[in-house]
Amino acid sequence: MQFNKSTLDKYLKIAREYISRYISPLLSATKAIHPVVRNRMMNIAYAGIVALAFVLSLIKNNDVSASVSPKDKLDYLILESAIDYESDSPSVQAASVYPQSSIENIRSLTEMVRYEDTIKTVEQDIVLQKGDTFIKLLTDLGLSYNQAHELYLILKPVYKPESLRAGQVLHITTKVDTQKDELISLDNISFEPKVGQKFIIEKDENETYHAKAIKDELIQEIKSASGTISGNLSTSMNNAGVPNKLVAEFINIFAYSVDFRRDIKKGDRFEIIYENYITEEGKTVKSGNILYAALQLRKDKIALYRFKDKKGNVDFFDEKGFAMKKTLYRKPLAFQAARISSPFGKRKHPIKKRWIIHWGVDYAAPRGTKIYAAGDGVVQVAKYNGGYGNYVKIRHNSEYSSAYGHMNKIASGIRPGVRVKQGQVIGYVGSTGLSTGPHLHYEVVRNGKRVNPLTIKAAAGENLSGKNLKTFKANVAELKNTYKTFFAQNDKKQKLAKK
Repeated sequence: MQFNKSTLDKYLKIAREYISRYISPLLSATKAIHPVVRNRMMNIAYAGIVALAFVLSLIKNNDVSASVSPKDKLDYLILESAIDYESDSPSVQAASVYPQSSIENIRSLTEMVRYEDTIKTVEQDIVLQKGDTFIKLLTDLGLSYNQAHELYLILKPVYKPESLRAGQVLHITTKVDTQKDELISLDNISFEPKVGQKFIIEKDENETYHAKAIKDELIQEIKSASGTISGNLSTSMNNAGVPNKLVAEFINIFAYSVDFRRDIKKGDRFEIIYENYITEEGKTVKSGNILYAALQLRKDKIALYRFKDKKGNVDFFDEKGFAMKKTLYRKPLAFQAARISSPFGKRKHPIKKRWIIHWGVDYAAPRGTKIYAAGDGVVQVAKYNGGYGNYVKIRHNSEYSSAYGHMNKIASGIRPGVRVKQGQVIGYVGSTGLSTGPHLHYEVVRNGKRVNPLTIKAAAGENLSGKNLKTFKANVAELKNTYKTFFAQNDKKQKLAKK
């Protein structure tokens, strides 16, 4: 029989296209099948390709009814031997029956199928260890240093790779050659340095890498918490699920009228309503503003509502619109649990050993504790002042001034003439001057006369009126309807938890 070589090449081309379009996806779909069964299927597929090529080679003038002679069978065996995948070159005898080009075409078809079977997409999560860097992670995967550095430069405009820390998880997608155990390509890198923020390096249709940042659209929700105080307020609020940031803000709201060391007792209660921001998956990203804060101190309840006027000023008021923010803090320290080591009034001086008037209140606190400005004002004095040690004096208005002594050091930027805000750090607790240990000496001066900081009735902030008061009361009415449901649910959960 004579072989039509052009027809053979034509049908080999058709077979190649058929495999690319249909067989390769089918092979990918079989990856989940048991390896033994899958190997048998693959062997049958390889034999089928060779058989298909041989049948096509027998076609002449579109006549497929020709019989196969013993010689043709021999030629087929020669052909099958020639295209053996492991063979580096076809035999001389096969070359005399089939052209080199036809044999190579058939071999490339089998290689195409087998190549598809060796390529595997691998997805893995890699946790950065101490001492790891972005470039080291990539070179450990199999990239060259230059390739890794190129990806470093691509990522840098959207996220600094050196900011990655130990414990960070990176999700990486690669293609590997399972026979050679080699990396073929790195397709994707993604990581979330914090909830709601994701960074990705991926390829486009031109096989070019690009980096991008994705921020989740946050959903605002209103949350609440309430409970009985046992031990201290901070721990009790934490146990109720209130974030530390909001606990600190809650304490600052009441710092104008409550001494958290003396006024709060076991059995008192707290209530809080605040904003919370979550992702679509429900992960908390950050907390927002406190909308309502209340303390039930035995029989007295102090309830405060947040209000922002048209000018952007924010403050807390009682339900009638009266400002609860006092002019001065009673205890201008970050450490609110500080005890009074020496009260205002006549006492025997611990160093001078004689009875003299103590013109302030001493708060014992750890060295380095932050000292706050008791109110808005202008710094009058900031220097070392004899027995007061490092000393700062602030004029708040025409009526009040405050003074702070024995500081370990005065905060940077605090000098005469500088305007400070209430709660701004002005120094740190120390034991300079005539002092027997680290503490803050705190004085309040009213109309030129030093007075007891714990008994003064400092002027209240500006009360709401007019349109602001009307808007505020509408907000309070709406919030009241909300928190009745909130706190009833909270109380029910706590009772069930105790059971």
